[in-house]
Amino acid sequence: MQGFMLQLNRLSAAQWTFVISLLLSGLAMYFQPVIGKDAAFYLDISQHFLDQDLASAFSRFDWPWFPVLIAISHALTGIGLETVAYLWCALFMAGACALMVDMVVRRLPGSGFWACLVVLAMPAFNAFRGEILREFGFWFFSVLTLWCAMRWQDRGGWLGALGIQVSVVLAALFRFEAVLLMPALVLWLVPGLRTRDGWLRMVKLVALPLCAVIVMILLLRGMLHLDRIENFLAMVDPQQVFSKFNAVSDRLASTVLMKYSADDAGKILVFGMLGVTLLAFAKLLGPFTIPFLTRTGWRGVRSSLKTFDLFAWTWLCYLLVLMFFFVQQLFINSRYASFLDWLAVPLVIAGVFAFVQRFPRVGKGLAVLAVLVLLANVISLSPKKTHYIEAGHWVAEHVEPDASVYYSDPRIGYYAGRGYELRALEQEEALGDAGRGKFTYLLIEAKSDDAEVVQWLAANGKVILAQFSNAKKKATVLVLGPAR
Repeated sequence: MQGFMLQLNRLSAAQWTFVISLLLSGLAMYFQPVIGKDAAFYLDISQHFLDQDLASAFSRFDWPWFPVLIAISHALTGIGLETVAYLWCALFMAGACALMVDMVVRRLPGSGFWACLVVLAMPAFNAFRGEILREFGFWFFSVLTLWCAMRWQDRGGWLGALGIQVSVVLAALFRFEAVLLMPALVLWLVPGLRTRDGWLRMVKLVALPLCAVIVMILLLRGMLHLDRIENFLAMVDPQQVFSKFNAVSDRLASTVLMKYSADDAGKILVFGMLGVTLLAFAKLLGPFTIPFLTRTGWRGVRSSLKTFDLFAWTWLCYLLVLMFFFVQQLFINSRYASFLDWLAVPLVIAGVFAFVQRFPRVGKGLAVLAVLVLLANVISLSPKKTHYIEAGHWVAEHVEPDASVYYSDPRIGYYAGRGYELRALEQEEALGDAGRGKFTYLLIEAKSDDAEVVQWLAANGKVILAQFSNAKKKATVLVLGPAR
């Protein structure tokens, strides 16, 4: 026992972070018995890949490399698809957290405790620990890219540059947006071009990727599935961006703004999008926004900005990508914005560390608050959505295999063993004229005494065959079908 405790005392901050991260992920999975919609979709793609081939996976999704990884891991180990997916997500998350702490502690001695606490408690990405998402691989390999770049800054060499390039490619296999890391790295190296060594570093970084891109375009274009790449390039194409931006601005001016403000529609749209994104970024920092209400916190950031300038360049590049996405899709969510918070972690730690050194008593309170947030990220006491599982099992047992079924939540079909079917109709449409006569069974989310449901049953000659509710009966799945 004494020897075991001695070994624990020898663990570095990064190693402690890795171990605690795995424990937190396990805790989050325990409190999340029902997988998310994205998870069910990925696992269904994995099953298609196992049952058929890669072409089948691409027919379901245009960038299926994460589901393929899950499928191959399942085939090699025999571990269930869902379990192996959770394992990969937990390992990716733990690795990203540990690498981030290692980078910060090497350049900010004495910050180990706060580095560990910030990385493990920040809601931006820790709130997703109970999910199966390709973001985990994207986060890990993106952080690995930055970790390799920081080491390469000290050591140089062709091998170090190759490590950076391989990490970018692996990150892009999870989310193609990871290619933005390359322009960020180039911008990071631009100030060094005043010297011969700076030019040599730039050549080492970009020569191989440029050659690879040229070869891919000339030789492999017809053999590759490029839909995702083409969609991304279209999203950042200046001509398309400005065209869509002008269309949205005109719509805003004509439908929302007063005529006196119509000429400023473009400015309102730009600063509105930027404001929403930055507000989401600040909100996702959680309690670690507190130090930045003081000059001391900002002073810590400024003193470390030169050390972590690579993160600042990458943050700006990703913010630009988010703005392009916002213009094209007209929405943003916390999962997309969370990478901004990942990129801010070193500077946030620097600001927090300066703050707690200046105000140690307040720092203790901040630590307690951060631990509470850390636990809140992974422990959920809200009613679990196990009624989806129960409804799915009912379908598997009672519904004919060739019957047409509508699911208000596609996860019900997944738990029924019928795969994950993307919804072609919303629930209101399925119950309306658009869905009339198309489905033998409908599994909808509603109360059995809902007036609209009662009226629909009478008009369509169907009855409620079963109903399933969560623990507090705030959500109910009704099974509608012909009387038996």
